[in-house]
Amino acid sequence: MDWYIQDIIKRALQEDIGHQDITTDNLVDKEQRSRGVFLAKAAGIVAGIHVAQEVFRCLDDDIQFTVVKSDGEKIAPGDTLAVVAGRTRTLLKGERVALNFLQRLSGIATRTNHMVELIRYEKAEIVDTRKTTPGLRRLEKYAVSVGGARNHRFGLYDGALIKDNHIKAAGGIQKAISTLRTRIPHTIKIEVEVENLEQLQEALEARADIIMLDNMDIDTL
Repeated sequence: MDWYIQDIIKRALQEDIGHQDITTDNLVDKEQRSRGVFLAKAAGIVAGIHVAQEVFRCLDDDIQFTVVKSDGEKIAPGDTLAVVAGRTRTLLKGERVALNFLQRLSGIATRTNHMVELIRYEKAEIVDTRKTTPGLRRLEKYAVSVGGARNHRFGLYDGALIKDNHIKAAGGIQKAISTLRTRIPHTIKIEVEVENLEQLQEALEARADIIMLDNMDIDTL
């Protein structure tokens, strides 16, 4: 697992444990060992199982984590997702953070997969946005891909998307597109967000590579 994801996990553990787990450190013997089982409470798609595994490994190398259901697999209520064994203190300190990641990412994957299935026989794809939880974008976009959808931009740095405020600042769609074409590499596609049919026509005339129809009702689409 790369350093970026490990850093997210470590910050989540620090947020939860702080300087001490008051209850566990004063109640449980250092060498006591236990075993925990991750069980599904609802049907869905698993995502984040290896993130949960890394949570415990960040706390203690002496951990055995057995994956039963891998990311992308369908699950039913009562299914075992994983089994973790090690020091009881480690399990108690890491369980909530591990569950938080696993629940959130599996929830995103499950909801995404539901939408993907709804358009299964259509000539369309589900694509995500940058409207993610601050600090968790890479994980949440990973969960989207596990659910069967496509990732859009990961950030402002990996694509040109002209939005409404860019259009206003640049003085119009055609001017925004022509300016960008002179300033960015030719390999980068230019996408334009339009709110009505007039803007759509302007974007077509300016030869935008991709056009995003923003919040249009069904009749307009």
